[in-house]
Amino acid sequence: MQQLLSRLSITGFDATSYFSANQGNTSQLPNIAIAVSGGGYRACLNGGGAIQAFDSREANSTVAGHLGGLLQSATYLAGLSGGGWLVGSIFVNNYTTISGLLNNNGSSSVWEFQNSIFKGPDTGGVQLLDSTEYYNTIYKDVQGKANAGGFDTSITDYWGRALSFQLVNASEGGPSYTWSSTAQQDFFTSGQSPMPILVSDGRAPDQVLIPSNTTVFEFNPWELGTWDPTTYGFVPLEYLGSNFSGGILPDNEQCVRGFDNAGYVMGTSSSLFNTFLLEINTTSIPSAFKSVLTNLLTEVGQNNNDIASYTPNPFYGYHNATSKNAQSTTLTLVDGGEDLQNIPLHPLIQPVRAVDVIFAVDSSADTPYNWPNGTSLVATYERSLNTTGIGNGTVFPSIPDQNTFVNLGLNTHPTFFGCNSSNITGVSPLIVYIPNSPYVYYSNVSTFDPSYNISERDAIVENGYYVATMANGTADTQWPMCAGCAIISRSLERTGTPVPDVCTQCFSRYCWDGTVNSTLPAEYDPTLMSATANVQSSANLQTMSSLLTVAVIAVLAGMISL
Repeated sequence: MQQLLSRLSITGFDATSYFSANQGNTSQLPNIAIAVSGGGYRACLNGGGAIQAFDSREANSTVAGHLGGLLQSATYLAGLSGGGWLVGSIFVNNYTTISGLLNNNGSSSVWEFQNSIFKGPDTGGVQLLDSTEYYNTIYKDVQGKANAGGFDTSITDYWGRALSFQLVNASEGGPSYTWSSTAQQDFFTSGQSPMPILVSDGRAPDQVLIPSNTTVFEFNPWELGTWDPTTYGFVPLEYLGSNFSGGILPDNEQCVRGFDNAGYVMGTSSSLFNTFLLEINTTSIPSAFKSVLTNLLTEVGQNNNDIASYTPNPFYGYHNATSKNAQSTTLTLVDGGEDLQNIPLHPLIQPVRAVDVIFAVDSSADTPYNWPNGTSLVATYERSLNTTGIGNGTVFPSIPDQNTFVNLGLNTHPTFFGCNSSNITGVSPLIVYIPNSPYVYYSNVSTFDPSYNISERDAIVENGYYVATMANGTADTQWPMCAGCAIISRSLERTGTPVPDVCTQCFSRYCWDGTVNSTLPAEYDPTLMSATANVQSSANLQTMSSLLTVAVIAVLAGMISL
């Protein structure tokens, strides 16, 4: 972090002297987190561009105008849904770089997104309806889980296995890879990486719509659990699948390992099936599939099986008075963005983690043209004010309404929220909001596009890099320095250090000043800000929801010879 802040050249701030003066009390130094929103492959790739910009291991990321080193300086990296695919793919593949996942100089890459998740990888050598080897493998993996200990399975099991073929660099998608194994990896134990966190929402029995005060769960390398007062507990992730009761494992029960399959955890954070159940008639999928998918999703919805099923429920009999799942043998989890908190801020604003600044990369499709308009921030802010007490002491900066975001252009460039901590009741991090915008490519692709050719994939990543760096500092030469000012802001307050004049200027430029314009905005349809990236057309792209793939798999599993 010291090297990063030195490179950002904040006039009037000597990073070396500052760190030396506070080396005896590291809690005085900045505590950074990065949050990557959901939004399917759009979020995975746009967020990937931001992470590439933040990673000092990437070529040219540490030259003037860039932000390389921010990833290495961060304590936490959180993702959900498509952003969770990004976080998971980085960490499951040995904390690799985005360039490593793209691998344009090698024979093949991990992110072979030109091969639709419907078709499977090239090595399968088969197409959609005769993809016997691909579908057989997924089906048998899921059945293996069911047969191992009578574990309940759901569509998310199929979805998680299919995801793994696209995100995990291992034979058959690494069926033995677990999320908890991250805690044992050298890159993590040595502190070379931030702590990865994936987010999922709890769904009470028989519930379809997810309310704003739903319980939010997190998967970190050690635990699954929640800070919310409804459950307020964590279970050791390595032993997920063990028959806990009342917060303990009875003496007559055995420990179970391997339940936390990495693909299943990523699939849990991106399980949007009950949303599709409600919106399937407006989804652009081929008519040949619509009736069969509707029938299947209706059936699993009626069975409360359109979710990720965690059976046995690790929180069974735990906090019976407040938890709606305490008396259920199954913990049901769904996509982390279904409560509209599509940026995984919840685990990062917990007081115990003492985060100073969150770089929030938003690839949400809030507008008709699939651009963000601040809805995620609004949802987290409103949750912090919820009178039910679901916030449990968390504090979040004031956020304007979505119309104001568009009218004031707050969704067109980075914006800081919570700059003046004296205006906040309690301790809250400063939010650096980084919305998806078209710099070199129209990265507002549909959440439901299942494949991208190599040039399209790379263009979205490149655009994400430009979004995070404001075109490598060319859109604003002061942006890297201003990002540095955001990093040190809370730390300067704690240590009583005067704010450098250049930071005051940065805050005047990037901080939301409280102005509100809630009138209905004009249609938001931005144009490119820089030269267009070189992209080849893809005539074979389908507009079938990739997140409905598992439904097709489940249907085909009953059609093919197993």
